[in-house]
Order: sequence, then C-alpha cells, then structure tokens
Amino acid sequence: MRICHLPKQHNQTVRLLQITDTHLFADHAGSLLGVNTSASFKAVVNEIVQDGVEFDAIIATGDISQDHTAESYQRFVSGITRWEQPCYWLPGNHDYQQKMNAVLEQSTLERCEHVLMGEHWQLVMLDSQVAGVPHGRLSDEQLMLLEVILRDNPERNTLVLLHHHPLPAGSAWLDQHKLHNQDAFWAIVAKYNTVKGVVCGHIHQALDTQYQNCRVMAAPSTCIQFQPNSDDFALDLTNPGWREISLHADGSISTTVGRLKGNEFQPDMTSSGY
Repeated sequence: MRICHLPKQHNQTVRLLQITDTHLFADHAGSLLGVNTSASFKAVVNEIVQDGVEFDAIIATGDISQDHTAESYQRFVSGITRWEQPCYWLPGNHDYQQKMNAVLEQSTLERCEHVLMGEHWQLVMLDSQVAGVPHGRLSDEQLMLLEVILRDNPERNTLVLLHHHPLPAGSAWLDQHKLHNQDAFWAIVAKYNTVKGVVCGHIHQALDTQYQNCRVMAAPSTCIQFQPNSDDFALDLTNPGWREISLHADGSISTTVGRLKGNEFQPDMTSSGY
C-alpha cells in the first residue's frame, strides 16, 4: 500500500478539485463525438484559474486518455502542472495502465492508495478497472484494502474514490457499466460510520445524492456530457466542468460544480454511441 501525505498540515477544511474523464489524445486535434478534448480540457483549467478556485489537492478520477498513448497522459500532466498542488489519480475503464503509470509516476503526480490529510481526513483510492470492458469491479485485494484502511484508522473521516459509479445513475445504458460488485463495496462501507463520502467519475454528469448515510458524488467530464435519466445513449448540451469538494473538520462535506461559460464545446448530437 502506498501512503501519501498532503504536504501542508490542514487541521480544519481540506479543499479538493475533482477533474475527470478528460479523454485526451496524442493529437491535439483529437475529438470525441465532436468535441476537441484537448481544447475543452485546457478551457476548463483556464476557467478554474480565472474563477480563482482555491484548493489543496486535485483528484483525477479516471479516463484521462482516450487513445492509450503516452502523449495523451503527458498532455494531462502539462495541463495541471501550472498548479503546485499535488494530484492524486486513479485509472478508468479507458485508461491503459502500463502507459498511464509510466508517464504519471515520472511526473509530480502521485499514485497513492491511501492519502492522509491533516488530522481529520483520509482518501482511499480504489482501482475499479476491469481490463477490456467498460464496467467496473473491485477485486478482492481492493476490497481488502478498503477494509484494512477503514479498520486501522477509526479516528479519521474518509472519502473513498473510484472511477465507476457504485450506485445506478438512472440511465439504463450507462448503468450496465457501473460497479458490478457494488453490494460487496457497500457492505464494507456499512460497517464504518467514518465513511462520509464516495466520489466517482465515469458518468459524465453531476451527481450528488445520499446512500447509507454517505454522500455520493460525481463530476461532469471536461469534454462530452451524457444526458441524465436517459435509458438509451444520449448526449447533453450542458457544458464541461469540474467539482469542488470541501472536507470539514466535523466530518461534513460541502461541494459545488463549476462549468465553462458560453457554448464553444457542443457535441455531435446525432452520435449513437462511443
């Protein structure tokens, strides 16, 4: 288990910036369903800077690359290294872990299963990727990792991160590709009231709900958005964005979603899938 510490001692509120599902290509002109993903990612980063968003760390919750290339991962690194804050990351179903690990681990980004943040909080970073398929599953090793961290750190509030959504999002086509062993995941979480939140990517839309006294959140993608509550594949005209999460010393969570302004990054609405 690789353990990281947030460099500054945050004894009160810890602020996180979630960036997810960038789907970058080696070619800066690479597009996904009509959206140039490099340009939209850059625009999101610039908007975050212009908005003066304050955060202590970045959490990147998977699908960084669309084409599995080292160059696509380097494009992500180049985009976020304008900030000094650490970035903690995990793989999504589209990521190629051999290239991902080779590039990101040589950068300033940190691959950690367990992140200690000040006196009150910890992150648990889980790998839900099943190679070659879009749905997710947590291996026995990942489930044990979650159990061990929660068991051994009863004094810390916990935010669990994974790529795949551990609850139905309300769209039949998308929910085929959720975390397939969600019951095993929630059975562990149910044993520990220190788990205050779960954060995922994958669904390309904002989600903020409660389950088992736990807040479950997802962020919009930095490129295309999926239409909520659509049984068949459908894109949405909502703008690319990010999520800001504040973890407070009393165990509470506050959060907001930010999005690009304007209508520069509109997808091809005639697309039937990807």
